[in-house]
Amino acid sequence: MGEALIPTPAGPFRVTIAEGAIVAADWKARETQTTDDSPLAQQARQQLDAYFAGTRQDFDLPLRPKASPFQQEFYNILTAIPYGHTRQYGDIAKQMGASAQAIGQACGGNPIGVFIPCHRVLGAAGLGGYSARGGVETKVMLLRLEGAASLLI
Repeated sequence: MGEALIPTPAGPFRVTIAEGAIVAADWKARETQTTDDSPLAQQARQQLDAYFAGTRQDFDLPLRPKASPFQQEFYNILTAIPYGHTRQYGDIAKQMGASAQAIGQACGGNPIGVFIPCHRVLGAAGLGGYSARGGVETKVMLLRLEGAASLLI
């Protein structure tokens, strides 16, 4: 397993790679003794840089979150939300036959932030939460970057 720390506008973003796939990605970066310099780590860095530069709208990376069947279905729904668009917890809950609370918990447990875009899921009355470093401010920054800020009003 390797880790790459990638600088972003929201701080260092840690990408964890195992067996040829990204298994975790978050802003909860800690000091690491080794930096993964594999082709996949380089791809992740390039794609993330392009995303934050506003020149990339989706990611083409192998993702393998450790997930139950419910979580995997949820992550598939998240990755289908287009750049610049949002969905509500309740709408996804209806689609999956689950409670909005279960969807909120699944969002909070997303192990591969940004690449699996849980920041695109909003509460019925507003933003909802965001478990990444910086919390809701980071969520707002990502939505603004994607041009979805008008949806926040």
